[in-house]
Amino acid sequence: MTVTTSPSSAQWRGRELDTRTIGYDERDAILYALAVGAGATDLDLVFEDRLRVLPTFALTLAQWAPDALGALGAFDTSTALHGSQSLEVLRPLPRSGEITMSARVGEVWDKGRAAVFEVVVESDFFVATWSLFAPGSGGFGGERGPSTPAAPEGEADAVGTLVTRPDQAALYRLTGDRHHIHIDPAAAARIGQPRPILHGLCTLAATTLPLAEMLGAHPADLRRLEGRFAAPVFPGDTAQVRAWGDMRDARFDVVTEAGAVLSGGHAAFV
Repeated sequence: MTVTTSPSSAQWRGRELDTRTIGYDERDAILYALAVGAGATDLDLVFEDRLRVLPTFALTLAQWAPDALGALGAFDTSTALHGSQSLEVLRPLPRSGEITMSARVGEVWDKGRAAVFEVVVESDFFVATWSLFAPGSGGFGGERGPSTPAAPEGEADAVGTLVTRPDQAALYRLTGDRHHIHIDPAAAARIGQPRPILHGLCTLAATTLPLAEMLGAHPADLRRLEGRFAAPVFPGDTAQVRAWGDMRDARFDVVTEAGAVLSGGHAAFV
């Protein structure tokens, strides 16, 4: 079998994307907390007098970076998928202010018929990495990159529940990602889904709330997070969160009756 070469994919490695300063206020941070599942009784997440900003809010501030790479034509944005996400927290986000971020393309892995583009966003507060799976962009002779982590063995040390709301995607899209597949049934049907799906970053961030409770931590004390998007979640779904380890170094996954929706999860709190 001959694989068509795509030398242009390799040429994106190390490409500087942009430096941007994004501002926000307490209202934005509170809206985000509500969108990922915080409740009215979580006063330190939804009440400005006690506010602690969820670390995963950083991912909404940096969403411009993977969008910028797609806009430059590195891959076909109609078929590319968000494969995985990582976040390293360097400092707590302030309640309001401006964050200056610089973005670049990290590694570009060759998966044969597809390429995986890593988009790295760095600031004084966090480092976030998007892994974008781009069909048709591989075959350029590069390294395949790391394999999918093996699932943890044995019974989970802690088990919790992730409950999503029927209106959660409609609310989360107000934080910045307004892709039609999360709100328009016709757009969801065009990608083979029976109804609009929840944003992957919403699922990942929402998982940190029950996960923190399971591990005896506070969700605002998250210091490291990563996970792979295995299958879509639909607003209103309930899933099981399974964790192995403790608050300083826990592996986790999120599963429904149909199978895993998040895999290869890794989280650490302080």
